[in-house]
Amino acid sequence: MPPSPHAYTAFRNIVLKHYRRNRRYFPWRKTANPYRILVSEVMLQQTQASRVVPKYNEFLKKFPTFKTLAEAPLRKVLRAWQGLGYNRRALSLQRTAREVMLRHKGKLPRDEHKLERLPGIGPYAARAVLAFAFNRPTVFLETNIRTVFIHHFFKTKRRVSDKEILPLATAALDRRNPRQWYAALMDYGAFLKKTEGNASRKSAHYKTQPPFRGSSRELRGQIIRALTKKSFPSAHALSKHLGVSVMDTAQALRQMEREGMTERKQGRIRVSRR
Repeated sequence: MPPSPHAYTAFRNIVLKHYRRNRRYFPWRKTANPYRILVSEVMLQQTQASRVVPKYNEFLKKFPTFKTLAEAPLRKVLRAWQGLGYNRRALSLQRTAREVMLRHKGKLPRDEHKLERLPGIGPYAARAVLAFAFNRPTVFLETNIRTVFIHHFFKTKRRVSDKEILPLATAALDRRNPRQWYAALMDYGAFLKKTEGNASRKSAHYKTQPPFRGSSRELRGQIIRALTKKSFPSAHALSKHLGVSVMDTAQALRQMEREGMTERKQGRIRVSRR
């Protein structure tokens, strides 16, 4: 049986009461600027909020607008991104900035489908931006939000799909102030993880992150750090500089070239200048 209207009211009261007493303060919650909200959403993908805060502030000092980010050399963007990992996010963010300047007159679209067509922006990011930048009542899920709904509505179920959660999230949504509602949900979910255990592990979409050390992600990060400082004549020279195998370095470089992250020009390997 679906929850009663009274159950939804009680649920909202629990979430909002916690938020009023224990809200977390992040710089991206002090603004509704679409560019700043987008930067925060991209940075927060697969990265803890506490790690994002200093990088977010530093990044915005260097690239305060879509225009400054669109016009910056990729090498400088990647250098500013170092410490966050998943450098493809920085590449996609800059490509989005260029699309916004070229096709949307420097303003982020308020349309969900137009947002999803921008580089690296999927359904979650598009809806999160609509909620936090434009206070639009969209429905989306992430790990902390899943934790809240699973904890309250699926206590005895061992595996919960998003299809089961979404109707509840839709019914519980505060349509007058979705910006505050989602902040409250995320804060309450983070609290529940610490005090009640991570209920999101019961989600059918839960995935453990593979080890970073020795991974291709670690190698790609090492390559980017090296190339933001100087170019190299060959994969062999780069691998020697990094102290890793030539084969692994060459393989990573081929993938990064296909993505547009790096390039070979005039006999040198460097960060892409396209």
